[in-house]
Parts: sequence; C-alpha cells; structure tokens
Amino acid sequence: MKKSSFVALIMGTVSGVLFALGMCMALLPEWNAFTEGIIFGAVGIVLSIITTLIWCKMENKKLPKMNGKNLFRIIYAVIAALVLGVGMCMCLVWEQIIWGTLVGLLGIIMLIALIPMIKGIK
Repeated sequence: MKKSSFVALIMGTVSGVLFALGMCMALLPEWNAFTEGIIFGAVGIVLSIITTLIWCKMENKKLPKMNGKNLFRIIYAVIAALVLGVGMCMCLVWEQIIWGTLVGLLGIIMLIALIPMIKGIK
C-alpha cells in the first residue's frame, strides 16, 4: 500500500466516524447533544475535504472537475447513503426489521452501483 493511500484511509476513516457520530448526536433526542453533534459533523466534513486535498497533493493529481456527470454521481451517492440510513433507522429506531433490512439492502446495492459508475466496466 502506498503512503498516500494509507494516509487517505486513516484520515477518511476518522472524518467519517466524526461525521457519523455528529449526526447521531444531533439527530437522537435521547443523547441531548444537538449543538455538539452539529460541531462534530462539521468537523468531519471539513476533515474529509482536507483529506481529499492532501491525497491529491501526495498523488500529484488535480481535483476532479465539477461537470454534469460528476454532479450526478455526487447526488446519486448522497441519495444512496440516505436510503441506507433510512433502512438502518427503520431497523434500529422504528423497529421495522423486515422493511428496514430490505431498504438497507437497497441502499447497499445503490452504493455498490457507484463502482461501475465511476470506474466503468471493461
């Protein structure tokens, strides 16, 4: 594994965990930590942007251009992640195990479909 990939892996994991923890803190009323959750989530987003910039610098690559195709991919990824999250909420919060599992699996399939969208099929 290259050093740039390892750095991106560690920083991406930390930023993802911070963002997820922040969203849990903000959206679960039992935790009573809305403001702190927003702060954690914002730090996670900022760290993920920094991770992308550092990885591009270490790999001597330019940032991806923001064209229609990439914008569609971003919107699709956000929707797929939300579908997965709704499935998890259905299982864990609303106690609808069967439907939550099915919706969560749909979200996972949508996220897996991102791979051929981005890399293509050869």
